[in-house]
Amino acid sequence: MKGKLMSSLVILALVLAVFTSCGDKETAGSGKAEGNLVVWSFTDEIKNMTDNYFKASHPDITVEYSMTPTDQFPNKLDPVLTSGQGAPDVFGLEAAFVRKYVESGLLLDLTDVYEANKDKLLAYPAEVGTYNGKVYAMSWQAAPGAMFYRRSLAKTYLGTDDPAEVQKYFTDMAKFMETAQTLKEKSSGKCVVVASSGDLFMPIMGARKDPWVVNDKLVIDPAAREYMETAKVMRDNGYEGRVSQWSEGWFAGMKGVLKDESGADVEVFSYMLPTWGLHYVLKTNAPETSGDWAMIAGPAPYRWGGTWLGAYKNTKNAAAAKEFIRYVTTDDGFMEAWAKDTGDLVCNTVVVDKIKDSYSEPFLGGQNHYAEFAEMAKSVDGKLTQGTDQAIEGLFNEAVTAYVNGEKDMNTALEDFKAQVNTQLGL
Repeated sequence: MKGKLMSSLVILALVLAVFTSCGDKETAGSGKAEGNLVVWSFTDEIKNMTDNYFKASHPDITVEYSMTPTDQFPNKLDPVLTSGQGAPDVFGLEAAFVRKYVESGLLLDLTDVYEANKDKLLAYPAEVGTYNGKVYAMSWQAAPGAMFYRRSLAKTYLGTDDPAEVQKYFTDMAKFMETAQTLKEKSSGKCVVVASSGDLFMPIMGARKDPWVVNDKLVIDPAAREYMETAKVMRDNGYEGRVSQWSEGWFAGMKGVLKDESGADVEVFSYMLPTWGLHYVLKTNAPETSGDWAMIAGPAPYRWGGTWLGAYKNTKNAAAAKEFIRYVTTDDGFMEAWAKDTGDLVCNTVVVDKIKDSYSEPFLGGQNHYAEFAEMAKSVDGKLTQGTDQAIEGLFNEAVTAYVNGEKDMNTALEDFKAQVNTQLGL
């Protein structure tokens, strides 16, 4: 009996040893979120998140933060990721170049982080960060686009400034162009629907069915031709202010001081801008117009901008890197605090649903912009985004400009565009 008992105890001890060993390996494999974490970005937003939120709840993780201007950031990041020498553990990725890195094969797989939280996350930010079925970049924010219009001009020329009523004038691009003509006629040519036809690039291109590249070949979606045609009609019919986006004249239109070539006043009815456009473009450049703006969905759903987080695939601290990204892009407590403190539209739908009805924006005449943006974000598609988009769209807009200015006809402009894409990208 004693021998049997001893044998049983030995077997039990062996089983426990194996179990413990397996458990230790699992822990070692996943790692504990602690130690040093090097974080790079081009924005002080992530530094704010780190210093004022993350550190307090993660005392076992020390974050070394470095910020580089956006235009210099890829040139700093590329060589260290490629060589593996001096690469950061976590880094910010701007909308214009996020897909370049998602498709690079140099990022840590974050699919497990996403899968554990996907039921409460908005779809499109993860779609942008997904490649070949795996998630390599995640974002804490959503940046759906809207149409911001001057209430005073809407009252004067449309008879109402109520967003629900004004939206009826801009339900699609056909209505948009019809209303542009109405504004021109009722103002005797003084009021233009937008300062620049470039404002329509994101809304129209957001309706594409195909990405720019399919099976290593350039695809010109019908939406691209529609944008070219629309921009030309806008210019020829005097529906836009004949200025470029981000130019001095474009900003002047926000303040109501845009002049045409003859020095006459030009009234700009609206601007197409995303979530950040309210706080960082309109408010900062036209504070004196506060209260005279409102926001509608406009003719088409679109997105513009945003920041994603990725991690180096060979980081020596994958556990801490994943925890940092999980916290910033999914954590309920952090995202609620961040949304309330900054006004950012976060991608956590549980948080958004909880707080969206509590907003009243004075700059928009008391309108609840947050709830409106939350609804718009549901219609945004991130699946067409590709790493070559920035380069291709830069060349495409050169073709559009040549066509709009009458330097080339549409077919010539498009053929030249195709040739440039082939020369520069081999497509």
